Amino acid sequence: MNRYWTLAKRPPPAWPDATTFALREAEVPRPGPGQALTRTIYVSLDPYQWGYKRRGVEPQGAPCHARTVSQVVESRIDGLSPGDFVFNTNGWAEYGLMGEGVARPGYMVPRRLDPAQGKLSQAVGVLGMLGLTAYAGMVLQCDPQAGETAVVSAASGGVGQIAGQLARMRGARVVGIAGREEKCRYVVEELGFDACVSHLSPSFAADLAAACPAGIDVYFENVGGAVFDAVLPLMKPGARMTICGLIAHYGDVGGADAGAEERRRAEAHGVAVQNLFVGDYVERWHDAFLAEVAPWVASGQVRYREDIREGLESIPAAFGEMLRGETFGKTLVRIAPDPTLG
Repeated sequence: MNRYWTLAKRPPPAWPDATTFALREAEVPRPGPGQALTRTIYVSLDPYQWGYKRRGVEPQGAPCHARTVSQVVESRIDGLSPGDFVFNTNGWAEYGLMGEGVARPGYMVPRRLDPAQGKLSQAVGVLGMLGLTAYAGMVLQCDPQAGETAVVSAASGGVGQIAGQLARMRGARVVGIAGREEKCRYVVEELGFDACVSHLSPSFAADLAAACPAGIDVYFENVGGAVFDAVLPLMKPGARMTICGLIAHYGDVGGADAGAEERRRAEAHGVAVQNLFVGDYVERWHDAFLAEVAPWVASGQVRYREDIREGLESIPAAFGEMLRGETFGKTLVRIAPDPTLG
């Protein structure tokens, strides 16, 4: 049988709780022509997935959407054999189909993975859509220059840790915003940011101003809310900003309007703002991103932390912790053994 998590409530609450998801069972699907059956190894948990659920994007009763790393069990796809590893979108499920007729977001193109190019888990992290998101927002949209100040919110998270390091490698002075002191230390001592301030501090706005004495030239937005309120007065006229995520607003009834309001306020301040949708960059930039970033990851020039939980049953709790900022690094759940780890 194929076990999977689905939404138990429609519409879901503002934020997930213990009753939001239900564990179901169904027969393992059989692949048709042009399809392959795959067993999920890693499930990627990302804030955008809550937006999918609240907007009703997922079909009723279907497994919750997620990017995954899986292993082929049975294949009717030319060039794909049992035992091969793939990036796909099985979601919060033990098994799933890929190939012809399988619904998925158009930009999440399944592909075969080569374990020699990096850890399998990195295909849904630093060497996958998450890494490309950081690259597109920081490098392609914001284009930080040597001597400028770049600020990254959620700096210890999956996207933030990469975005900040890419700005640093281009000569910018990089200031992170994180939560717990442990996360702030990691951002500075391990990732090489020049400074990191905690949004949990009662003097957060003053701390950020002290860390950015020359103002802010680039802002990579992952949070919104009070964090954005502290950043905005420090941004210089002509500064560049990308809106990657607004996790502070994902539970709002009018959360879909938060990005437009934030953009309006930033542009009124003289800031050039771009919304970030990674699907716009896959076709043209994915190979260039991998060619530039993969060697840095392999050499340790770009560091990357994962928070890996174990077991299908742990997914809802891990998802809630990730949304609340209680995980540390890129959040993943391993639901089957990773054969490449021995």
